[in-house]
Amino acid sequence: MDRMTRRALGLVIALTLALCAPAAAQEKVMTVKGASGPGPAKFDRVFVSKFGRADARRVLVLMPGTSGGAGNFTLVARTLVKRMPGIQVWAIDRRTQALEDTSLFRQVLAGDATLREAFDYYLGWLTDSSIQSHYTPLDAADFDFARDWGMSLALRDARRVVLKARAGGRRQVILGGHSLGASLTTAYASWDFNGKPGYRDIDGMVLIDGGLLGSFNAFTKDQAQAALDSLEQSNPFADLIGAGLPEATGLFAEIGGLYSRLDPRGDATFLQDFPLLPSYFDPGFPVTFRGLFTYALDRDSPTPDTLSLIQVNAGSLAQGGDPRDWVDGGVTTAARLARAFGQEPANGVEWFFPKRLSIDTNGANQLRQNGAAKLLGLRLRHLSRVDLPLYSIETSLAGGRVLLGARNFIKAARTTKAESVLVDADPKFSHLDPLIASTRKNDFLKTVPRFLRRAFDAADQRR
Repeated sequence: MDRMTRRALGLVIALTLALCAPAAAQEKVMTVKGASGPGPAKFDRVFVSKFGRADARRVLVLMPGTSGGAGNFTLVARTLVKRMPGIQVWAIDRRTQALEDTSLFRQVLAGDATLREAFDYYLGWLTDSSIQSHYTPLDAADFDFARDWGMSLALRDARRVVLKARAGGRRQVILGGHSLGASLTTAYASWDFNGKPGYRDIDGMVLIDGGLLGSFNAFTKDQAQAALDSLEQSNPFADLIGAGLPEATGLFAEIGGLYSRLDPRGDATFLQDFPLLPSYFDPGFPVTFRGLFTYALDRDSPTPDTLSLIQVNAGSLAQGGDPRDWVDGGVTTAARLARAFGQEPANGVEWFFPKRLSIDTNGANQLRQNGAAKLLGLRLRHLSRVDLPLYSIETSLAGGRVLLGARNFIKAARTTKAESVLVDADPKFSHLDPLIASTRKNDFLKTVPRFLRRAFDAADQRR
């Protein structure tokens, strides 16, 4: 065999092996055309972070919670597709993602800008007039139409993603979400999409510390009307930390996450001295960047109850040191917390969360066409016919009401106890822990794979 022939044969063998080998896990962000909604047509799109092998034919689609972003699911998605090579995970960023200016954050992660440059661009200019090039806050007056970005629009957008996941030879889709995203999941199954029941689109539900039928707050018709009246007189987007700018939560979270990730042991004094930093985020003595950031999100810190939505069980600050560092001691480490929030292109906070979505979710609590649902224009018509397997995990947030809501769902629908998995992670887990906790300590990652396999296999048998 001459040299030319051997080389040709080698190329043929290499090509054959490449074609026969399993596809490598991939990560990418794609844009999906959304439903027609209030406002300019350019906003009729959502953004999906995809994880897993290109040839995987089973898809878990996940929706974030209140003020949450697709980046919330990055860590668990990577673990799931590694443990279950036959699935993909698709994490949705709602259409509000298009309103975010993450340019400097992306540059920092690419090595094209410094952490201080990002801080000055997003926050530093607010107290330092010498900074000329900076972020321009969103003018809420230009987004009156976002007062109608509620559950109907979010579910119609999500359906575009679900149907896309089914296309291209993929056969099965399980829908899930975290917190409010879990509530949207149960609403999706019960929803009427112009005569087509939502539950027929999917093969199961994964509820991560959320749901309806008693899991969270419920509105009467009068309460729903009062909430709508208040919305008409206020910013259409939520301000979670009360800083006067809806995007402040996202800015502080990502700046803190990036400093904690890229300079964990650095002295955070200048951030602690920043006048606009909420006082409850500052422990009152010098700490490291990861100490400051993890302290701010740890459940034992003296933060307002409203911030329980972004808390983890992480540990404590060291007893000594100057500055003091963080000591891991909970289920989530400082490093994983930093990776979850210090990331792009999909970040962990929805800068502009539409208040109408919370109003509608409270109105949907009973999953039926009561007075509140009719007032809000909800289409909750198919609960009694839903026959999907259900997974639910609860943390310390709702005091046992998440699993109560899951049990109520099982009673009201055709879903059975035998095909459902209910996991109680209270009190060990706080609200974000199922998404960020260390793999070996994560009750969600320990229990959801078995459910997914069973649900996908059952869907295979039905078809």
